Formats: sequence, C-alpha cells, structure tokens
Amino acid sequence: MSIQKPSIPKGTRDFGPAVVARRNYIFGIIRRTFEKFGFAPLETPTLENLSVLTGKYGEEGDQLLFKVLNSGDFLKDVVAEDLVAGTKKVLPKIAEKGLRYDLTVPFARYVVMNRHQLTFPFKRYQIQPVWRADRPQRGRYREFYQCDADVVGTDSLLCEAEIVLMMTEVLNDLGLTDFTIKINHRRVLSAIYQALGGEGTEIDLFTAIDKLDKIGREGVEKELTGRGFSQDAIEKLFALLSVEGPFTEKLERLLAGFVTAGVPPENEQGYKGLQDLQRVVDLLQQSGYQDFAHLDFDVTLARGLSYYTGCIFEIKINNVNMGSVSGGGRYDNLTGAFGLPGVSGVGFSFGVDRLYDCLDELNLFPAATQTTTICLIANFDAEAESAALPVLRQLREAGIPSELYPDHKDKLKKQFQYADQKGIPFLLLQGSEERIQNKFKLKNMRTSAEQLLPLDEVLTALTQAQ
Repeated sequence: MSIQKPSIPKGTRDFGPAVVARRNYIFGIIRRTFEKFGFAPLETPTLENLSVLTGKYGEEGDQLLFKVLNSGDFLKDVVAEDLVAGTKKVLPKIAEKGLRYDLTVPFARYVVMNRHQLTFPFKRYQIQPVWRADRPQRGRYREFYQCDADVVGTDSLLCEAEIVLMMTEVLNDLGLTDFTIKINHRRVLSAIYQALGGEGTEIDLFTAIDKLDKIGREGVEKELTGRGFSQDAIEKLFALLSVEGPFTEKLERLLAGFVTAGVPPENEQGYKGLQDLQRVVDLLQQSGYQDFAHLDFDVTLARGLSYYTGCIFEIKINNVNMGSVSGGGRYDNLTGAFGLPGVSGVGFSFGVDRLYDCLDELNLFPAATQTTTICLIANFDAEAESAALPVLRQLREAGIPSELYPDHKDKLKKQFQYADQKGIPFLLLQGSEERIQNKFKLKNMRTSAEQLLPLDEVLTALTQAQ
C-alpha cells in the first residue's frame, strides 16, 4: 500500500518557529499601539452562523464565504426538487455555519448581543485569523490574520483622525517609512454617482472603481459598460477621478468638479463628505501630526465592502510590489442588520501576512526576532549536567530564556552546531577546570569572543545583551 504524501490546502501555510517569532513581533507592535489608544481586546468564534455573515459583504464577498457542512447526515432534508432548483435552494439545508470572513461583522454581532453590558463608545481590538475562498496568489491567502480596531457608538470624526495616527505609528515602529495612507469618503463617491446621472447602481460603480489599480482604466470602462453605464457617464467619471495635488487642493478641485458636473447644491450628503475629510485633516493638524506627506485624498478609493458609509481608508507600502496592507472605514448601520439600528462605528484592519512579506522583502526584521533562546548551557557529562541544572534555574529566574543541551553523550562540536542552527547568541560552558574556579566560560556565538566569569557576572552580561 502506497503512503499518501501529506499536504495542506492551497492558500494556507505552516509557520515554523522563526516565522512565528517574526509574526509575534508584528502582533506585539500592533497590540501595544491599539492599547495605547484605549482599545480593549476581544475574541469571537471561528464559526459564525451563515445568517450572520451573508449579505454583509456584497455579492462578490458572499461568494467567497467558506461554508461548513452540517454534522451528521447533512443531506437528510434535501429532496430531488431542491437539487433541480440549484445551490441557493440546497445550501440552507446542508450548511448553517461558515468560517468568519472578517472580524468586523462578528464584532457587530457581538455588540448587539452584549449591548446592555457594554460602555459606549465601545473601543475594541481583535487579532484572529479569517478565511476567504479566494484564488491564492502572492500576498493573498485563504487563511490569514487580521488585526482590527473599531469604535462604535459615536459619529465623531476624532475617531477617523485617531485611525490615521495609529496607522502611522504602527508603520513607523515597524520601519515601513515609505507608505501612503489613502482616504476617501463614500458620500463623495455617491455624489460622483449622482453626477453621472444615476445610471446603473451605486454598488456597481463602487465595485468597478475599487478595481482601478488592478485592472486599469480600460478594464473599469469595460466593466461599467457591461453594467449599463453610458460612454458619456464614464468620461465624466474619469474627469472627476483625475483630480491631482496635495490633500486640501484635491478637496477644492473636486468641489469645483462637482459644480461643473452638475451635482446640485441640495446634495448635502455629497458635499458633507468633502467637509468630513477636511475636518479629519484639521483634527490631525491640531494633534500635531507630522506625516501629511504620507496622506493622500484618493478619489478612486472605493473599498468594495457594501457596509461602508463614510470615510474609508487604505494603506499602500510604496517600495514593495504588494496590494494594500490595511483598510477600513465608517459604517453607520452595520448593527442594524442584527436589530440595533442607528449605531455608528468606524474601524480598520491590518493584514499581518502582507506586513510580514513587506518587512521580509525589505529586510526590516530585527535579528532578535529570529530566536527565543538567549543562552545554551553545554552538557559535558553526567556530573556537569547535575551542576548545570541549578544554573539553568537561576538563568530563567533572571528572565533569560535558556536551555540545557539534553544529551551529554553528544560531542561539543554537535552542541555548537545546535546553538548555531537555532540562532542562539550565547553558549555557557563549565568544564572541570571552570568548575574548580567556580566560574563559567561565556561564548558569544556571533563574535566568537569568550569571557571567564562568575555566575553573577554571567547573569548581568546576559541580561544586558537581551
């Protein structure tokens, strides 16, 4: 009988110790920043009821949901007529649950279920994996982590300004200094839609614009034509999308473009979108924000998810060929789908896998993230092993991650190789001669320098080296 070669599903990955350590480095910076801004941790289940997930991400998003078959005889309620009727008839009878697609919708569901115990505005962050039945490619996986921060229960634009501050702080702390934070507003896009004469639907327009950086103008024109937009409307669209200049100048030029395109003054919502964006800039200036060169009013930014209603965000790392590493926006009625209307919220998410790929390509991971063990105690023989165990305890009590090589029968050369291959920076040796002197030989594996020290000085040297 042939042995089946093990494999994992496409779009998923194993993470070895070195990679996990690097990922934890990213998680740590994001977590510290979120907590610094007053966000509390939250976790929700991997599985959600499909009734919670469907209809929240638009038609394309619904198609990317991973559905989970009901346990037991999942076909027991399916009849022949259902099979003839097709998937939409069969699916509700065989799958009631699905893997979460993002962290925002489960968060909205949590808020509604726990609204009487929460203090509003409620600020939470969440770091968990999500799943999407997407086509795997570089930077796009079927299983990946998101790091969300959301605040619900307020429509204050201070929240949008603080999102920009958090985005900037995380990227700077990671060493990703060549980035652009793109901002737009759904009401601005709605005003553009109205300027086109109301052809097609808003969501058709938003979905097509959102693909502009992926399929180009020609691809977007083809998609809009297929969705019922005239060539005249398409030309008018790209005239509005082509405004250039610094943030505030773009706002002014688009305002003039609205007037030229015939957006009526009574369209308060469209003009309010521009006012909201200017207010965010004002709040950032008042906060002492120094990174306006990284901030861009991108009229083409649409964010395909259907629940966004206000400011929307996206981050691009400019010196890496990679899609956005973060995105988010304002949603005014996401909880309404669960019976709690009128609760405004805003949030964003970092894609850790893409951040990892950026840091890896740019060689920005600190060397210290490559290993968890600082010191390896060499094991000469049974006597040395007995003497080393109390030393190992003292090293660990001093907060120095340490281990004793487990087999004293192995030659010292093999123990050196073990430390080298694991990236352990220090080797501690105490042979018979050192034991007589009650001292230890501390070897720096990176420089090959050696010191003969008593244990208290070993502890001091290793503590300072961390």
